[in-house]
Order: sequence, then C-alpha cells, then structure tokens
Amino acid sequence: MKKAVIFSLIISLSLLFGCNKVRVEFRKISYEEYMDKVKAGWIGQMVGVGWGGPTEFRWKGEIIPADMVPEWTPDMINQFNQDDIYVEMTFLRTLEKYGFIVSIRQAGIDFANSRYMLWHANRAGRDNLRSGIAPPASGHPEYNKHADDIDYQIEADYAGLISPGMPNLAIYLGEIFGRIMNYGDGLYGGQFVAGMYAEAFFEDDMEKIVEAGLKCIPEGSQYHEAISDVLRWYRENPDGWEKTWDLVNEKYHLNPEYRKFSCNEPDDPFNIDAKINGAYIVIGLLYGEGDIEKTIVISTRCGQDSDCNPANAGGILFTTIGFENLPDVYKSALDYETKFSYTDYNVSELINVCAKLVRNAVVRSGGKVKTDNAGNEYFLIPVEEPVPGSLEQCWDPTPTAGDIHFNEEEMAQIHLDDIPAE
Repeated sequence: MKKAVIFSLIISLSLLFGCNKVRVEFRKISYEEYMDKVKAGWIGQMVGVGWGGPTEFRWKGEIIPADMVPEWTPDMINQFNQDDIYVEMTFLRTLEKYGFIVSIRQAGIDFANSRYMLWHANRAGRDNLRSGIAPPASGHPEYNKHADDIDYQIEADYAGLISPGMPNLAIYLGEIFGRIMNYGDGLYGGQFVAGMYAEAFFEDDMEKIVEAGLKCIPEGSQYHEAISDVLRWYRENPDGWEKTWDLVNEKYHLNPEYRKFSCNEPDDPFNIDAKINGAYIVIGLLYGEGDIEKTIVISTRCGQDSDCNPANAGGILFTTIGFENLPDVYKSALDYETKFSYTDYNVSELINVCAKLVRNAVVRSGGKVKTDNAGNEYFLIPVEEPVPGSLEQCWDPTPTAGDIHFNEEEMAQIHLDDIPAE
C-alpha cells in the first residue's frame, strides 16, 4: 500500500505573550508525478465512459448481465464527443481566464454561453441562466426541479484533478461551479467525487479514498448516509458486491423517502439521483480492489447512468495508478491531437492547463512550488482537514437571498442570438 509522503515544518509565531510553535505537515509530490497522475485521471474518464457507454440507462433498477458489458479494445479510448467529459472543460476554461477568484456569476455567464446539448440539472440550470436567473439561484430547488440529479457529480473530476491533496479547494470549486445547476445532495455528489480525486494523488487504498471524499460533504445529508451505508455493507460483505447492490437498490431506489426530490416519480425505474449513482461509483471502487477491469465493469453493471459512474470510478482509480503504469491496452491508441467537442483542448492542451492551474492552487492553499538541486520541480502541499459546507436538502431548502437576476450588463454578455436548437 502506498503511503502519502508527509513532511513536518516547525513555524515559530511571535505572539503577544510569548512564542508558540505550530507544526504544519506537508505532502510532497513532484511536478513530473503530478503530470503523470493528472493525465491518467483524464484517461480513466475516457476509458470508463467509452466502456460503459453502450449500456447507459438500458438497465434501471437491475444489475446488467455480465455478457452485456462490451469487451475493452484500445480503439475505444478516444471519447472526444462525450458530454460526460467535455462539459467540465467549460469550467476549466473559466478558471484559466479568470483564476480561482472568479465569481459565481461570471462562471454562470460562461456556462450560459456553452453550445452543447444538455439534460436534466445542467439544462435546467442553463435555461435559467439564459432567462436571467443568476447562480446560485439557477441551481436552487425553487427554480431547478433537477437540483438533486447527477449532473455536477458527472463533471466534478476537473475539480479534484487540479486540487491534489487540497480537499478544501475541491469543495470551494463546487460552491462556484456546482451551484450553477445543483443544490443539496446534487452538489454534494460532485464535492464527494472531487474530494476522492484530491486524495487519489497520495493514496491508493480505496476505503481511505472514499472516506476522504466523505469528509468533504455534510453529515446528516442523505448523500453522506448513502456512502456511509456502502462502506458498512462492503465491510459486512467484502466478497459479494451484488449483495451490497441489493441493499442500495432497496433503500435508495425503491424507498420514496430517499427519492424525495427525484425529477421523476419515485416508482419510475429511471433514477438519475446523485446519491444512488454515487453509491454505484463507490461499489466499483471498493469491490474492484484496484483492478481496472473489475472496477469499471462493476460500476457499469450497477446500471442506471452506467457510463458516467464508471467514468468517475475509472478516473479516480487511474489517478492512483499514473499514466506510465497503465497497461498499453488503455493508452496505445490515444489521439493527442483531436480536440474535445466544443472545447479549446486536445489531450495535451488539457493536461497543460491543469499544470498551469495547479501551480496557482498550491500557492493559494499556502503551499510552495520548489525546485531541488537537480532542477526537478515539486509541490509542498499543506495537510488540511476538509471543511464541508452547511447542510442543505432539496426538499427543505434555504430561501434564496440577494439579487437572483443578472443585471443588464451581465445579460449583455450572454449571447442568445446563435443558440442552436435542442
């Protein structure tokens, strides 16, 4: 088992009544290792969505038969037309342009100007933005009936991939970008996924990675309850993922109390709620035991959104492995030149923008970018305890506050004249 490399530094603080010493612990990761892992994280998403794509929502409330999951072939890697991947690049582009202090309203304007097709919380959120409802109201349950859906969970990989060892940055990015379209458990799903990625740069024990992600969301939420249940059921049934799936299905699919803000009727087999699909991500990670095929196939076979879930699971697992250690079958046919649909990025450009952002992120978190005597660059990242946001649930939301509408100047930045028909 790989252990995070921890460094301690004694910092002397001159205080009014003497001098106390505060111990600050750091995690260290080289620039080269970061680049290797962030590249793997993006590739893992491409593998997961490509592998699970043919099964998406074809099995709802039932386990997908093993013989219905396609065999992996190297040519399946180049998933440049998948909304499960390119939507989050809109957020990266906003960060590249405006930095980490970007306002949620500017993030909303950029999302309003996107030109790809969207569904569920994403579409409702963007429709709100285009009609003048600014974020976070655009993702609030009062205006968005899909606020508990899976959307930000699908897209949150970017946040963890530029936050190695920085869970509070992963949480913060959800407060900016996740609230454009989600609220409550819908938001927490993305912050949970991002928190797992942040830990995956330093840890490869999947239980610890899941527990690290869980610390990024409020206790008392149904999402926290769902992931805690999966961890407990896994420990009770470590050799039988189907048993854990049955328990998840009974509680989080068939029980209307856990579908109180579903965008469809609770007895509908279609379930795009964030927490049950998040449970399927975790089932794949835990029972996959670090094996690529087992992880992705199990997440896929859980059903429902069975390309998004293995994309998240694959991205997290691949981050722990690193690109250089991946079997050739997952990278030999990778196209580095084709741009992802609706974006400015090909694979190489995507990795480079992450490298640009992560340097700023490290410094912003109180860390340091250093160069050793051999000229090798590395990051020292302070160890921090995650601080999740306040508890909110979509069926009992906090009222919206402040000016919920874009002003005239902001609306002028949203270009409605060339919106393609959906």
